[in-house]
Amino acid sequence: MIYATEIADFDKIINGDPVAITFFIGYMAMFASAVFFFFERSSVDGKWKTSLLVSGLITGIAAVHYYYMRDFYLATGNTPTAFRYVDWTLTVPLMCVEFYLLTKPFGAKGSTLFKLIIASVFMLVTGFIGETSGIDNNVMWGVISTLGYLYIVYEVFMGDIAKLAKGSNSEALNKAMFLLKIFITLGWSIYPIGYMVLPGNLLSGVFEVSSIDLFYNLADAINKIGFGLVIYSVAISETRKAAKA
Repeated sequence: MIYATEIADFDKIINGDPVAITFFIGYMAMFASAVFFFFERSSVDGKWKTSLLVSGLITGIAAVHYYYMRDFYLATGNTPTAFRYVDWTLTVPLMCVEFYLLTKPFGAKGSTLFKLIIASVFMLVTGFIGETSGIDNNVMWGVISTLGYLYIVYEVFMGDIAKLAKGSNSEALNKAMFLLKIFITLGWSIYPIGYMVLPGNLLSGVFEVSSIDLFYNLADAINKIGFGLVIYSVAISETRKAAKA
């Protein structure tokens, strides 16, 4: 039996609610990507299997959260802030792990991984406090959160990660780092822009607050799936190179 509330929820998708549609597409895309990355682990060298495992975990965790975020949005019409930050708190540090795993074969140290994870968690926890503590505090907490983001950008562009990639003599790795830098600067920039659209923040009124989920959903799909595909391309390229050697 289909209840009236379930019919109303389906109407949001059928009648073209873009946010509802992107929640649904995000869930399916993340789930399909996770299956792909898990299956493709058997196609790469042993030292790259963990990288694809992490890619699968990132998209798999996101798929689970998108399943619940979709239902929450359909039932309430509100932004699933708590679900989204739980998702990010798990997946963004894992994306930082990917930077470490990419450069580990070329000498990356555990201390670099530790710093990246601390910076990402700091960025997300302070961002969540800012988004949920009210209009009077969200600018201050947004500035604090940005410090964690800027540290990650520094590591990728000028820190240990950048130096190891430059000295690796791996064409595939350098191409991957170029693409990941684009994700970090352009792809991740959607998140602070969405944060600044909140009432009382720097871009308040520029966009409708109701459109934030649309931006976030598209950014999540591009960044998380794109990250995994870049990692996959490096793993496949390096595996083929090793096979020919």
